[in-house]
Amino acid sequence: MRLGVLFVCLAATLWGLDGVVLTPRLFALPVAFVVFLLHALPFLIAQPFLYRSYKRIAALSPGDFFSLVLVALFGGVVGTLSLVHALFLTQFNQLSVVILLQKLQPVFAIALAALLLKERLYARFLLWAGVAIGGAYLLTFGFSLPDFSAPNSIEAAVYAVIAAAAFGSATVFGKRIVTKLDFASTTFGRFGLTALFAAVIVPFMGGFAFGSMTGTHWLIFLIIAFTTGGGALLLYYYGLRSIKATTSTIAELCLPLSAILFDWLVNGSVLAPAQWLGAAVLVAAITRISLGQATGWQGKAL
Repeated sequence: MRLGVLFVCLAATLWGLDGVVLTPRLFALPVAFVVFLLHALPFLIAQPFLYRSYKRIAALSPGDFFSLVLVALFGGVVGTLSLVHALFLTQFNQLSVVILLQKLQPVFAIALAALLLKERLYARFLLWAGVAIGGAYLLTFGFSLPDFSAPNSIEAAVYAVIAAAAFGSATVFGKRIVTKLDFASTTFGRFGLTALFAAVIVPFMGGFAFGSMTGTHWLIFLIIAFTTGGGALLLYYYGLRSIKATTSTIAELCLPLSAILFDWLVNGSVLAPAQWLGAAVLVAAITRISLGQATGWQGKAL
């Protein structure tokens, strides 16, 4: 179980690397087209290796296949498009509002896991979940308050909440799928379905911009496909098999931790003392949740 948390944290760390180093270099391309190619390319690359996944996915019950569809729809399309659109609305100047509201993802995931997966909630889990979210807040903002006075901030906030709900939902439905389908086929199915959904909306959101692609763009897409995209998602679903969805969504807070650390290492952005405190609190909370899930929480379930 502890390895499960480690794999999810590792996947989230790779996503943090992607957000700082790779995806920003695709800024000149339409957002929907980027989402499409980020999923279509690894899906095509995986064909010679995971073609047997078609038969496994076809053998799913209608309800389980619908869960896979929801993972692709919420996690692959709605969440990504909403988050990127929120960032575009702020023109990358007032990221604090968007990032803060994205931290609501664990709240949605924990509530949905209890409602849909019947995962028991323990008071101590909720306590440490709150500590983890508090650490993520400190890591992002220090002791300051987010500024809602910037142009488009309210609209950006709405899209950030939509993204948080979408990613939280994808975690819960993903947990349901990996109990019925191997992690590789789950990844394969998510990429394929997300690419399909994205292909439908691309013509309405900037079109297929293959003509605008440069050699650098193709190289970045390929790197993402093998590392922070397909590789990270394989690690994520492999880890998700052995832990609860409620635990996974807290472990995914390694994403903001890694993003800020990579920003420091790559771009020279220096962390304030309060941010270092937040990083320490976040790591401690994730570790405590991992141990609690492995050894069993004490006290009554809620």
